[in-house]
Amino acid sequence: MIVVVDYGVNNLASVVRALAAGGHPAALTTDPDEVRRADHLVMPGVGNFGQASRTLAATGLGDAVRDVAARGQAVLGICLGLQLFFAASAEAPDARGLGILDGTVVRFDVARPVPHVGWARVEPTAAGRRHPALQPVFRGEPRFFYHVHSYHPAGLPPDDVLATGDYDAVFPTLVGRDNVLGAQFHPEKSQRAGIELLDAFARWRP
Repeated sequence: MIVVVDYGVNNLASVVRALAAGGHPAALTTDPDEVRRADHLVMPGVGNFGQASRTLAATGLGDAVRDVAARGQAVLGICLGLQLFFAASAEAPDARGLGILDGTVVRFDVARPVPHVGWARVEPTAAGRRHPALQPVFRGEPRFFYHVHSYHPAGLPPDDVLATGDYDAVFPTLVGRDNVLGAQFHPEKSQRAGIELLDAFARWRP
């Protein structure tokens, strides 16, 4: 069962539709018990790290997401959902994320306008080219995905960086370890490439 975590942020329904477009029905839920029953869990989101982290803590959804990840089931974070997999973000220094991945979240420090909005080339790393969920999507070659973000992951162990983007500076845009994946871009807005990524995730058995 694919479960999409509803923690009161934007862009959830479009992820459910994108999964369905690839032939993978998903349940959108606010129930921590239903989250725990997932064999594939997706945590999308557009919003503020601080508010989202407080909602996850208050509703018990954060603990449920941690439980699914600890059990070894496939977990995918998208945009804010990915950022919440880290313990901290510069967007809300006093807030605590889930701490599922090592690293942090920083704001772009570039001369170009922030947020970064639009299609960007995503280049798989050596670790990304080996990743079983990403091989059918990239086939060793870069692809373009749609980004909308002011913050991005940083300070990860090198093997956790699966693909990078470039916006005046190289930044991790696909990350993961073991059964956990995270995309800083929006697969649900990335047309065929995004549908293929969600399809590959749904078929992945870590």
